[in-house]
Amino acid sequence: MKHALLGAVFAVAAATVSATGAFAEDYIIMAPAAPGGGWDSTARTIQEVLVAEGISGNVQVQNVPGAGGTVGLAQFASSAAGDPSQLIVGGYVMVGAILTNASPVSLADVTPIARLTGEAVAIAVPAGSELQTIQDLVEMMKADPGAVSWAGGSAGGVDHITVGLLAKAAGIDPTKINYVAFSGGGEALAAILGNQVTAGISGVGEFLPQVEAGTMRILAVSTDTRWPGTDAPTLMESGYDVNVQNWRMIAAAPGLSDEQKAAVLADIDTLAKSAGWKAQLEAKNWADTYLAGPEFEAQLAKEIEATTTILKDIGLVQ
Repeated sequence: MKHALLGAVFAVAAATVSATGAFAEDYIIMAPAAPGGGWDSTARTIQEVLVAEGISGNVQVQNVPGAGGTVGLAQFASSAAGDPSQLIVGGYVMVGAILTNASPVSLADVTPIARLTGEAVAIAVPAGSELQTIQDLVEMMKADPGAVSWAGGSAGGVDHITVGLLAKAAGIDPTKINYVAFSGGGEALAAILGNQVTAGISGVGEFLPQVEAGTMRILAVSTDTRWPGTDAPTLMESGYDVNVQNWRMIAAAPGLSDEQKAAVLADIDTLAKSAGWKAQLEAKNWADTYLAGPEFEAQLAKEIEATTTILKDIGLVQ
């Protein structure tokens, strides 16, 4: 009954915004990571499209890095309660970080709105690396797992999970991987290009500019099919049973009324179906994985359960 009522309010709110073209809300979007990474890029892309499409008149982005997004999440849950103008981006990385950091604040403490994008995870090396294929990298790991250092996002996030799953699929103890976590994509990129680590792992979109510039080479991607923008093989076609897609979401503050939640949903629905947003997805090689409302909440619960199992399997959660 509650879902039916919320759906009706959402429909009215969406129709009102569409018919009047009025700005429904000014927003502050928290990117719970340092500048330069996937969440920061997602938040700033949402900011750009909300304004360009006339959905909102003023949108600001705030960066609060730390602990896989859980520092920002805790701040958001406590300071934004009841405020429909406050939004936060997150995703698969945050699900894992909440578990590995034993965070006292979880996604149950905010209001999930929608899953927006999906992206393959890419494994890359500097262009001058002696490693030419993903098999070369795996063989090096088999010889001495600790001697192969990985630069990626936060501990317990999708990058870390993917490395652990690759190790497990290759018959290597995933608890022995040498993973160096960075809170921002810019820092991880600097470590990879500076030859401070053996390999890097991140969203394809974060590596493509370096690939196009000739400074980096992608060895493999994590999805079950090859990803647009790169001819790198998948892990599965390379012989490793790993299929991971990073997804990103947007959530609102806790403590909103049904009417406030429906109004935010209406704005995000308009964003996700706009020409401007679709153009950004294509430009950034992000997949459109839009799923909103109660359907997204149900899927999120499944993702949390599955991620808990994976993290236990690779030794990151007891």
